Amino acid sequence: MPELSSRRRLLVLAICCMSLLIVSLDNTVLNVALPSMQRDLHAATSGLQWTIDAYTLVLASLLMLAGSTADRVGRKKVFMTGLIVFTVGSVLCSVAPNLSLLVVFRMVQAIGGSMLNPVAMSIITNTFTDARERARAIGVWGAVVGISMAVGPLVGGLLVQSVSWRSIFWVNLPVGLAPLLLTLRFVPESRAPKARRPDPIGQLLVIALFGSLTYAIIEAPDAGAATVTPFAAIALGALLALLWYEPRRAEPLIDLRFFRSAPFSGATVIAIGAFAALGGFLFLSTLYLQNVRGLDALHAGLWMLPMAAPAFLCAPLSGRLVGSRGPRLPLLVAGTAMTASGLLFAAFEAETSNATLLIGYVLFGIGFGFVNAPITNTAVSGMPRAQAGVAAAVASTSRQLGQTLGVAVVGAVLASGIHTSAYRDTFVSAARPGWWILTACGLAVLALGLLTSGRWARGTAERTAESLSSPGVREAAGVVAGT
Repeated sequence: MPELSSRRRLLVLAICCMSLLIVSLDNTVLNVALPSMQRDLHAATSGLQWTIDAYTLVLASLLMLAGSTADRVGRKKVFMTGLIVFTVGSVLCSVAPNLSLLVVFRMVQAIGGSMLNPVAMSIITNTFTDARERARAIGVWGAVVGISMAVGPLVGGLLVQSVSWRSIFWVNLPVGLAPLLLTLRFVPESRAPKARRPDPIGQLLVIALFGSLTYAIIEAPDAGAATVTPFAAIALGALLALLWYEPRRAEPLIDLRFFRSAPFSGATVIAIGAFAALGGFLFLSTLYLQNVRGLDALHAGLWMLPMAAPAFLCAPLSGRLVGSRGPRLPLLVAGTAMTASGLLFAAFEAETSNATLLIGYVLFGIGFGFVNAPITNTAVSGMPRAQAGVAAAVASTSRQLGQTLGVAVVGAVLASGIHTSAYRDTFVSAARPGWWILTACGLAVLALGLLTSGRWARGTAERTAESLSSPGVREAAGVVAGT
């Protein structure tokens, strides 16, 4: 990629952030629309889980393929293809006549979405080559997630209230077409000097692992052990096959050597834990506010603002802290705030009081706002820059897998607690195990943030980067904790 002027780099960042906005906005808008979709499509709790998880599951399965493909055939080309497919999928979702087709069309959306975030992050990484400048750019990138959290519930609530849940997918049309036209004009094409070869067997094993595991978790409360056990067995077999097969390939889909770096491994697990907490938090909150408190979609969206505003404000601050002091402080703040929020709901039933509900939302927003930048910076900086697409895809895959598992596990726990009981009477008690799970996710972020950001962790990252750098590519991307 040619060296760009400062103004052009900022424009590229803005275009890439627009792609993140439509993907993030889609998730937050959808959560507010869930109760309306449940009534209109006569969906059970598991059906609502699938409208979210069908999307995040396909994303998680295809992100690494999209990242490596973009490195090989051209990041701009793949990015534009993703924008087109995502927009078409959004149109199809808006006209879906039933739940089954809506889930299918959500998967079409996700195929396009898989070509957006990791490729956009790869473009950003290759555009902002200075470590501090890149950290600030990633902070802006994280702030976009906060914007989507702030705007999404309000836009979604307004559209659902005034039109219908179908209109939430119309938002993606202008927001998808604008970056498509701008990318065509302003984003330069770039490729990796030596991209990895396709790994179809590894890709199929990843799909089998994620898909069968998610199905087993979501369907367990209703289908029973006899139905889900084969899928659990498939998931275990796919995992063992990946661990055996991938190290034997010269250019694997997942290079397991990356996980010798404690910061990189920590960032991967932190991403899963943090986004599992986000998925579960949004799922429980929107069902409680609308189905238990009886709020309409718009007022439920307004109640989400105390969570969204801190996430928006803290994300750029986190990016600056990562650039100047490393990831430890942002991760510790994130883990502490998310744990405290989960604990309020799990131990003190925070949702039953307006004051504690507000505090719980604010704490979670602070925690989530601080966690995104250190995840991204660690994952991208821990790999050779030539494989930036794969690096970004690993981080994005961890996020989507976390959100998938969060919705699947928390939704399954909620469904098993409610069963045929009166929904409003049992929701708070049925949701309590889910809140304990989210508390555990916050504790995992805190503990791993402390463990994987110290001197020992930096040493493992340095040794990993050195071992990964081929003779022709000695520019090991700065090892994270200090960059």
